[in-house]
Amino acid sequence: MRNQLLNSACAAVLFLAASARAQTLEGVIDFHAHSDPDSVARSIDAIDLAKLAKSRGMRGLVLKNHWESTASVAYLVRKEVPGIEVFGGIVMNLAVGGLNPVAVERMTMVKGGWGRVVWMPTYDAENHIRDSKENRPFVSVAKNGELVAAAKEVIAVVAKHNLTLETGHSSPEECLMILREGKRQGVQRMVVTHALTVPVRMSIDQMKEAAGLGAFIELVYGRMNAAEYARAIREVGPEHIILATDLGQPNLPLHPDGMLAFFDALRKQGIAAADIEMMSRANPARALGLP
Repeated sequence: MRNQLLNSACAAVLFLAASARAQTLEGVIDFHAHSDPDSVARSIDAIDLAKLAKSRGMRGLVLKNHWESTASVAYLVRKEVPGIEVFGGIVMNLAVGGLNPVAVERMTMVKGGWGRVVWMPTYDAENHIRDSKENRPFVSVAKNGELVAAAKEVIAVVAKHNLTLETGHSSPEECLMILREGKRQGVQRMVVTHALTVPVRMSIDQMKEAAGLGAFIELVYGRMNAAEYARAIREVGPEHIILATDLGQPNLPLHPDGMLAFFDALRKQGIAAADIEMMSRANPARALGLP
């Protein structure tokens, strides 16, 4: 009886330790973080976000701005807040000329080399404009069922500089076209941007196809449906998933708090702590080419 009690006590301690470990942000990389300076309202600036993330044990951040490169911001944040890995990128929206391979080339030249991610169009994507029923100029990544030449040129620059390619707010069919072309051109790291969030809305079968092409499937805290996310994680496989926040909007949680809430929601859906760690630590690191 005494041994049984000891074994039960040990099991309880191990369970509590695992739960506590799952609650931490140690080693987590937020692959989708909005912050100031920006041309729209944000809840926190990049330096303060890096300080906060570092204080919570996070390994890194990928700073995203829909309208300009964040490579130089990443350089300055690293200088001001050593001890956290901060990366930037560029989105192929109209503010940078749309599908502009020259803008991507210039990003790679920014001091520090921390511009690591290239997103296909987001708010100016044809799919985004169609979904939101807006009447304004847009950027088309494909026409007549094939990627436009400029999209292929951008992907070529991504491959040349060993950057990470993201699909942006493209339609599921366009996402798959981008990934196929990325694979054809030898891109080593690809991510489907918030695959279950509007205006992308991939099906399980489409996510499986994307994963088969070598892409990670990004799931974000913003506008989360925990049950839907848990189903995708189980069916696609946690080894293919990245958890990120997509936070930075006023009146929403700050990024570390949102990430912890994300973990908690997934655990309540039965997702294992070890899988959450893989999706928030190991997979984002691989998607950035980090050890």
